[in-house]
Amino acid sequence: MSNPLKFLFLVMLAIGILSGFLHLLIPPDQYNFERLHIFLFNLCSGGTLILYFSENRKELSLYGRLFLFLAIGFALSSFFNITLAAMILPWPLAVLVETVRYKTFGQILPSALFSATENIGRKFHQASLLCLSCALIFSSVVLYNKQFGTWTILNGFSLNTFYLAFSFPVSLISLAVVFTQIDSRFSGVIQVLSELSFWGINLGVILFFLLILGHLYVPQMAIATLLFLLVLLILFVYLQYGSPGQQKNFLTSGIFFLLITSISGISYIFLKYSGGFTQPQLEPLLRLHTFTSLYGWNLSGLLLICRRQDFPIQLNSKRLITLHWLTVLVLCPLGYFSLPFAGAAIVLYVIFLYQVFFAESTPVSKTGAQNRKAFI
Repeated sequence: MSNPLKFLFLVMLAIGILSGFLHLLIPPDQYNFERLHIFLFNLCSGGTLILYFSENRKELSLYGRLFLFLAIGFALSSFFNITLAAMILPWPLAVLVETVRYKTFGQILPSALFSATENIGRKFHQASLLCLSCALIFSSVVLYNKQFGTWTILNGFSLNTFYLAFSFPVSLISLAVVFTQIDSRFSGVIQVLSELSFWGINLGVILFFLLILGHLYVPQMAIATLLFLLVLLILFVYLQYGSPGQQKNFLTSGIFFLLITSISGISYIFLKYSGGFTQPQLEPLLRLHTFTSLYGWNLSGLLLICRRQDFPIQLNSKRLITLHWLTVLVLCPLGYFSLPFAGAAIVLYVIFLYQVFFAESTPVSKTGAQNRKAFI
């Protein structure tokens, strides 16, 4: 990835996190910065990097550039409530995603997802693209329903809640990166457990969204707990069978972020429906959940995609991971309520991104070349 492209992603990611704190300066009833915050990270940055990873090129292809341009248009249309554009733009975006999926996997229908011989990394990869295109189309349908009220069953989704669904394709591509490093190193019972994790996570998240529609508390708790156990399973498999190196350090850190996300999600659901807490009292827990999901787990996978051709890179990964945890787990949740903490979070976040994006690649030895090949 060229330095100008790295800089573009750094700027988008920085503006994304900045917009997550702008409610402290501008009343949120004037502009919905939460929506812009979600779009810039999950769709503009995350969606574009999913296509970049899929095409396995050094630079963005025409499809990737078109996707990024239209995704920014979609983000701004949604932010400024330009309804017609926000309903139309998801369709060409979905076409671009499906075109890249067909070029990558050679399938119109995702039959490889049901194949016992397809490795788990490629399954998560194709599922990420498929989920992204479906989320785009469904977002248009949800927005249409909000405007014209055609389907009562969709009324359970607020637009902001639904737009968070764009986080799921990013999570799936991060899992694809995890399993790409370990697919060739295990068989037998571990293969079966990994297959279980693939279907459990995908079907579990879909079912979870349906349960949100129905406002069903107990099943939501059950599915959230199941997803937590599946994350533990993935962590076990990756720690045991993941290829050693810098990538493993970053991805292990990311999976621990995902565990915290799972625990905070379960806690939020339990406390929300227990009846003893108001929404303002639950807001700190919700912010911890959101930041660890987006800027902890999802960001870990996206950054490795950006530098996937460069490992090993010249940086102290343990020190950088400590900075990542301090920023995401402490400063960001506090910064949502306090401007000084928000300023500190933004500064450290940009420092973290800059170091990961622009650290020099280490000259490749024979071992380094093998490790790089395994990651790709």
